[in-house]
Amino acid sequence: MQIAKNRLTSILPLLIIILFVSCTEQTASTPVVASAPEPHFEEIEPIGEIPARELLITEKAFIRVAKRVTPAVVNISTVHFVRHPDSAQDRGFFQDFLGELFKDPPRREFRQRSLGSGFIISRDGYIITNHHVISEADKITIKLSDRREFIGTIIGKDPKTDLAIIKIPPQSDLPVADLGDSGRLQVGEWAIAIGNPFGLDRTVTVGVISATGRTDLGLTDQDNFIQTDASINFGNSGGPLLNARGEVIGINTAIVATGQGIGFAIPINMAKTVVEAWVDKGTISQGRLALP
Repeated sequence: MQIAKNRLTSILPLLIIILFVSCTEQTASTPVVASAPEPHFEEIEPIGEIPARELLITEKAFIRVAKRVTPAVVNISTVHFVRHPDSAQDRGFFQDFLGELFKDPPRREFRQRSLGSGFIISRDGYIITNHHVISEADKITIKLSDRREFIGTIIGKDPKTDLAIIKIPPQSDLPVADLGDSGRLQVGEWAIAIGNPFGLDRTVTVGVISATGRTDLGLTDQDNFIQTDASINFGNSGGPLLNARGEVIGINTAIVATGQGIGFAIPINMAKTVVEAWVDKGTISQGRLALP
């Protein structure tokens, strides 16, 4: 018994060492399970916010131009009376003698209407438009953006450049379109047209300057047109063509009937020259014209 006790006492340290080593190896071989990191998901913009900032900036620029200039754009409607010639000169002896039996039939009167556009260049009511919009008008009605209507008076007209000036008598100051410099235009610049196509008041269309200095179009005696692909239709004549800053760079004048996206505008610098000539002649009081 004593011998067994002595042996147990002698091997006890060895057993402790073996047990320690065994536990150490088991601990080392057991992998340490770390907590997995939270998955990271990149935030995705909603579909409505996908357009690039540049596009949104351009969009806002168009909105600003429309809000700023549209109040200065007017609707021009004209009436031309077509009458039958008076037949009294052809009355013979029997018609005069028998009177009522040969009474002339009532004369018939026709009204030819046309629609166009224009824009205000002075707070006291001067308006630029095309000559062909008012050339045969017996009556001109100007409708403003606030729905007020005035009878317009032709102050000056020039068929050679297809330009005309109309005056209305407002009771208060009117909104005015700022005039730019068409001599600095470059192909590819934004072009914004505002007018009344087919009588649809103050329609805004957008395109670019397709070309400048277009000649030999046979539209006027002094061809020097701006070409644009901004949509221009019947009723846009006389309305403004604008740059992205909201300045008038041209006066919408003509379209190619057989082509789409081909419109022409008179450069605003030409219009300035014509208007200044009317001012010098005393036809127009310089007053508060929006000439730079």
